[in-house]
Amino acid sequence: MAAIDLSAAPFNLDEAATAWVHATRDSLSPRDKLAQLFVLLSRGAPEEALEVIRAFKPGGITRIFTPELADEIALMRQIDSAGPVPMTVSADLEGSRMSLPFGTEVPNPLGLAAIDDVQTTTAISTLMAEEAHAVGLNWSFTPVIDINKAFQSAIVGTRSYGDDVERIERHALAQIAAFQKHGVAATVKHWPGEGFDDRDQHLVTTVNPLSLAEWEQTFGRLYRAAIEAGVMSVMSAHIAFPAFVRELDPDAGAEAYRPATQSTVLNQTLLRERLGFNGLIVSDATPMAGFGDWGPREETIPQCVIAGCDVILFSDDPNADLMYLVKAVADGRLSQERVDEAVTRVLGLKAALGLHKADRPEPALNTAEMIMARSTSKQIAGAATAKVPTLVKDTAKLLPLTPARHKRVLIFSTGAVQPFAPVPLPLSLPDLLRQEGFDVTEYSEDMQVNPKDFDLVLYLLAEETLLTRQRIFLNWRALTGNVFGAMKRYWHDVPTLMVSLGFPYYLHDAPRVPTYVNAYGSNEDMQAAVVECLMGRTPFAGKNPVDPFCGSDQGKY
Repeated sequence: MAAIDLSAAPFNLDEAATAWVHATRDSLSPRDKLAQLFVLLSRGAPEEALEVIRAFKPGGITRIFTPELADEIALMRQIDSAGPVPMTVSADLEGSRMSLPFGTEVPNPLGLAAIDDVQTTTAISTLMAEEAHAVGLNWSFTPVIDINKAFQSAIVGTRSYGDDVERIERHALAQIAAFQKHGVAATVKHWPGEGFDDRDQHLVTTVNPLSLAEWEQTFGRLYRAAIEAGVMSVMSAHIAFPAFVRELDPDAGAEAYRPATQSTVLNQTLLRERLGFNGLIVSDATPMAGFGDWGPREETIPQCVIAGCDVILFSDDPNADLMYLVKAVADGRLSQERVDEAVTRVLGLKAALGLHKADRPEPALNTAEMIMARSTSKQIAGAATAKVPTLVKDTAKLLPLTPARHKRVLIFSTGAVQPFAPVPLPLSLPDLLRQEGFDVTEYSEDMQVNPKDFDLVLYLLAEETLLTRQRIFLNWRALTGNVFGAMKRYWHDVPTLMVSLGFPYYLHDAPRVPTYVNAYGSNEDMQAAVVECLMGRTPFAGKNPVDPFCGSDQGKY
């Protein structure tokens, strides 16, 4: 087995913890060793989730928490006894609607980038980590250090800290430090770097198109900085990096487009050897088409571990996937040495989090309730949220809004579009305007719109990062319900405002809209903050963390 220095960063284990890792690894059965390499997606009722955990005994779970805090705490108190080793509990702590359902509402990374204050990012990350830790969550698949350059990308969207490498680095390092200080392992993703391909890894293997020199100045800089800061894990993604592969083999052919989750060259040669990463490599979700594109699952699952991923993230059929690993060990494709190496890093992460300690306190309902109810957290989050809304342009000098001038409001809205919700969720912003004294009409497909009946037209869009959406754009037909409505523009007859509570690039599809606001997130507190800004009671403090004009002057006027 390749030597792993568990005393070095990012594990930093003492002799006792190192001894526990080695003794635990050597005590596991061959089956249980392989099971340690799996993190399973856990959804639904806690009782049913526990049955699955007990049956498979994975190394960890990624929990999609229900709103029932007491039930979730009860589940967390039982999972350690469900297997031979305490389990990691992970989540994507990305803020906005990617948050704990019982936690504090906080801005997402793009919202924090609009504030661009590292102290604020530290404060938000700290309260997120404290709330997560209180419910037994100890590993987050964040921060996202992708570079938001492909403006129609639905998968980077609001998850990154924008398009400036220096800003991404500052905020990502702040989150890493805050998370890991408070018992939550951080993960940088998506290795070897996303953001220049506008396609979605859920649907296809994407490509990092940069030259080696360009990569070193951007993603190389970001990953090196994160590694130097002691980030505990890196998520290897379904992203190809042909420039590096071709440096080693100019005639690589199709191999140049092998995703990182299948690539020894990208995980071992580039990440481990050249960048010196000693921590844990976790794959991105393996049911994604960017993974499955490469071959049949009986080949791709073993290759994922062979290529250097220490953890297999998610499985539609974990028992089948486990048997694929068993078969690969039996026929020699996957060496026992490589299995033991991966298990060592999995256990090293657990020891670094203190999961091996017999006196580790269990999650407690009263403690979790107290932490979730802290007024200081709400104050910190509220102060941050108020600074997020960004006035991109107001060529018509429309703002601030007043019921005296803009009494009759017509709203076109998509609702809040969510990846796992079958229909868009209703927005509260229309009701907030009603409470301010506006007469609000929400457009329906059977309406005949007479511009003379309204004093303001408000386009209200709420699409954050969307899985399997391919690309995000302003879908005028969906917004208006039909072909003829899609072609109508009202801003020459009625004052018009467009507000995005998510995707920041709608000016690409509506360059002539005279007044445009980005808020990056659609949670309830952000909607309220937008209203405060629209009414002029709070200034628009946000600064564009990306180019909302998409490289064109057309939308500026």
